[in-house]
Amino acid sequence: MKTDDLEAFVAVVRHQSISRAAQELGIAQPLLSRRVQGLEGTLGIALFDRQSKPVRPTPAGLRLAEQCRSVLREVDILRDLAAADLPPNGNLRLGVTQSLGELVLGPLLDQLRQEWPDLRPQVSTGWGATLVERVERGELDAAVVLQQRGRTLPGGVEARLLHRGEVSVLGRLQDWPLKRYGLADCVATGWVLNPDGCGFRAGLARALGALGLSMNVRLDTYTRDLQLDSVNGGLGLGLMPQALYEKSAFNGKLATLALRDFKPEAEAWLVVGQGQARLEGPIRRIETVVAQALA
Repeated sequence: MKTDDLEAFVAVVRHQSISRAAQELGIAQPLLSRRVQGLEGTLGIALFDRQSKPVRPTPAGLRLAEQCRSVLREVDILRDLAAADLPPNGNLRLGVTQSLGELVLGPLLDQLRQEWPDLRPQVSTGWGATLVERVERGELDAAVVLQQRGRTLPGGVEARLLHRGEVSVLGRLQDWPLKRYGLADCVATGWVLNPDGCGFRAGLARALGALGLSMNVRLDTYTRDLQLDSVNGGLGLGLMPQALYEKSAFNGKLATLALRDFKPEAEAWLVVGQGQARLEGPIRRIETVVAQALA
């Protein structure tokens, strides 16, 4: 039984998609399919119902998925023990919140390559909550996430606070001359936001709902500069951690609204899984680079 086959099986269960699983593992779809079929042949059972769309595990496959995750976690621990006295090498599975990735990934990966040439970073982007879950399950070694202040993190991970700051409501400069507004003043203008799944968007939706106001979304997109350019063009109001706005080309070109009934804050965390002693050096470098980028 090969660990590559277990990894392929777990990835397909997680994504419910062969193409997305192959993309995560960095292999071709036919190779991933052969690995899953090889595991099925070894076990003598079907792990997936291939008639369903999206692809779903069979009852037996569902039972085995968690055990396979446990096996892979133990394999990682074994590798860590064997490599304890060696320079960091092999894979570093890192998750990064999309908005932070735009800011830090380039210089971060450059530094990791320079200091540890035998290290192979594998980067996944996604929503913070999903990335933290993957660290807890042992599918990622570490993740850098942005989330609303006060949101709890699971006890099965090590969490290091990197930054805390305001989340800004941004508008076209000439449209917002007053010193203070309320959420009711923002309804007609509408919003330029991250897609569903963003914690800051969810917080805004709760605040609007508590006041009986609707959230008029004019554009949802993951891309920071497209959001800010759309706000600058008057399409709607933006919602973004102040540190990300200040690091952009639009810093100083937009109005920062002071809202009396909505004052969110953001936190950036480095979340590290268990048994990552061999990667402590690179993880410390990640911590330093991200904290400096947000300072």
